[in-house]
Amino acid sequence: MLDRILLSRFRNHRETAVEGTAQFNLLVGENGAGKTNVLEAISLLSPGRGLRRAGLGDMPGQDFDGGFAVSAALMVADEEPVQLGTGVLAERPGRRLVQINGAEAPAVRLAEWMSIGWLTPAMDRLFVEGAGARRRFLDRLVLAVRPDHAGNATRLESALRERNRLLSDDLPPDPRWLDAIEMQLAEAGSLVAAARAELVERLEETLAALPESPFARPSLAYQPGGPIVAEALAQALRSGRARERAAQRTLTGPHRDEILVTMAGKGQPAAECSTGEQKAMLIAITLAHSQLLETGTEQRPRLLLLDEVAAHLDPLRREALFDRLRAGSAQVWLTGTELAPFEAIASEATVWEVSAGAVRRLG
Repeated sequence: MLDRILLSRFRNHRETAVEGTAQFNLLVGENGAGKTNVLEAISLLSPGRGLRRAGLGDMPGQDFDGGFAVSAALMVADEEPVQLGTGVLAERPGRRLVQINGAEAPAVRLAEWMSIGWLTPAMDRLFVEGAGARRRFLDRLVLAVRPDHAGNATRLESALRERNRLLSDDLPPDPRWLDAIEMQLAEAGSLVAAARAELVERLEETLAALPESPFARPSLAYQPGGPIVAEALAQALRSGRARERAAQRTLTGPHRDEILVTMAGKGQPAAECSTGEQKAMLIAITLAHSQLLETGTEQRPRLLLLDEVAAHLDPLRREALFDRLRAGSAQVWLTGTELAPFEAIASEATVWEVSAGAVRRLG
């Protein structure tokens, strides 16, 4: 689990220390106090842009010098703590720095040490937004199982950008250069697509074994945006050059993947379900994913960040949520405006009061 978490000049936190953590960790305070900022800081100790997907320039506090730092000790049983850190220097605001045990490292290396998942109020619209949001959600779930997924996704994005640049040039691109870029795209894309497809299949199996209540049970299906096998994807890219040069972008590949979600029992697409049903299905997917990790071979420490999740659940669903979280091994972080919704776990949790960017431990 994470402990000794330090936030320096991060959003509204000038200097905040969070120590003495437990399996359940509650951050309680008024709206705007800085609770979600703590969760966002923790989420940056994994590859990617964090739970808000904010730009680096949005993270330093407005009254500070333009830089920020986040660090934590990853406590591993019978081993020395692993020191993880990330941040931005004021003189280099566009470059994110990552350190592991004091040595600079690429951000993708963070996935080798632990997996972090999250649910936020903004994700309640996941099923009605564009497919890109669902791909990012799926990739976060895959990353918890396959730490190499971050590197594969990065290589895919890099090759895709380069191919799109060539397609949009005024002069026709050199076919040999396109061949090379397309092979890179196909190799990385095949790995990304295969990992997504495998996880969706495993999640669907886990969800199918769960009861239909108290959380609405979703059914998942993976819809690839192109061939999954590398050779077939490379051939599809090659044969589609004329059409895609006219469009000035790549129209085939994993960047067009979709995850189809329907409400089991009703056969209704998630996008057409009520807001409450959508939220319940999102929680069900998150819990099924957590259960999948418990029954698999994954050994990395796990964190689950739940921002304002309990507040809008009735007592029956809150109790079911806590029971399932309690049965797992993940360290859980929850936020809320008051302690009452967390009464069932308050005695076994560490509780902090958050106010105006300051954190005070209550128990």
